[in-house]
Order: sequence, then C-alpha cells, then structure tokens
Amino acid sequence: MTVYVDELRPVAATAPRCFRREGACHLTADALDELHEMARLIGMRREWFQDHPRAPHYDLTAARRARALAAGAVFVSAKDQARRRRTP
Repeated sequence: MTVYVDELRPVAATAPRCFRREGACHLTADALDELHEMARLIGMRREWFQDHPRAPHYDLTAARRARALAAGAVFVSAKDQARRRRTP
C-alpha cells in the first residue's frame, strides 16, 4: 500500500474547528482503493473524501496524520506531491 501524507499547514479561520489549532494535511495515494482503505483504518468517513480530478485526498488533523504514519503512510512534502501529479 503506497499512501502519503504531507506536512501540517495552517488553515483559514473559516476552516472546520478541528483543523484551526494544529493545521491540516492531506492523505493521498497512488490508487484510490489504497487511499480509501487507509482512510478507513484511521477512522475517516468516506463522505470526507475530496474527489478532486488531479488530487483526490482526505484532509487530516494532526492526530489522524500521526495514525496514518503509524499505519504505514509515507511522508512526502506537499511540493513533491504536486510535482508528482504534474508528471505523466
């Protein structure tokens, strides 16, 4: 399973309360089935999935980010993730 998380980043004041204090990051993967399986393992709801055409992902709190890393997700910076999406 190749699933990735990026760094926590500050969020706007209009973001959901759970993200405002510690920031948020993204959970992404090479394949959607892997992404959804990891999300399930760390307690995410499927309706939280963001089906963006070039960057399908889940937004994570700091606690869920830690769970994802403990479950085998790999850290890849947001910049590197964006670079990978641009590469065919």
